[in-house]
Amino acid sequence: MAREHILIVEDEEEIQELIKYNLDKEGFRTFAALSGEDALKKARAEKVDLILLDLMLPGMDGLDVCKTIRRDERTRNIPVVMLTAKGEESDIVTGLEVGADDYIVKPFSPRVLLARIKSVLRRKSAEPVDDEQPIVVHELSIHPGRREVLVNKQQVELTNMEFRVLHFLASRPGWVFSRYQIVEGVRGDNYPVTDRSVDVLIVGLRRKLGEAGSYIETVRGVGYRFKEEA
Repeated sequence: MAREHILIVEDEEEIQELIKYNLDKEGFRTFAALSGEDALKKARAEKVDLILLDLMLPGMDGLDVCKTIRRDERTRNIPVVMLTAKGEESDIVTGLEVGADDYIVKPFSPRVLLARIKSVLRRKSAEPVDDEQPIVVHELSIHPGRREVLVNKQQVELTNMEFRVLHFLASRPGWVFSRYQIVEGVRGDNYPVTDRSVDVLIVGLRRKLGEAGSYIETVRGVGYRFKEEA
């Protein structure tokens, strides 16, 4: 039986109760927040293994909640699964860019929701331990344990997804990966992200890295690779 603690951030009480019922039945330990502000307080004060986050909340919306979670040392490594009625590709891209680990569109199947939550938790438990060696390429340093990226000793603020993609590519310099392989490598099988979503993410990552963004090379007709050290 599962024993992970899941924070359900949902202001519609009927949906909140439905989610809570299904998660409790699976053995998860659940507690809830009706607003973004309350969610942040509980995430900082309680043991939280995953946050299930609605986007359309009173006061602070879900996107701002996720941004705040990723900026705070106390909460930045907590997996976030967004659950929302906003299902356009641009909405999904935005959710991933601010740091969501998964994105589920309402209406949803409770069985699919449970499967996706378990998948995110498995990936989290399989992530490298904090003392993994950093990757250093000239002026670019990537520290997996601290989730920190430095360019010329200056910290670069990346979303969780941007960091995962950068670390995935930089760990395998010279290897060429298709967009699907990149998504599979950082998210797991069958994750619903389009080629366009990956391209948008890479563009944003290069922009944030500045000159160091040139280490991420486009291989026309195939995908992307991280340039081997000269």
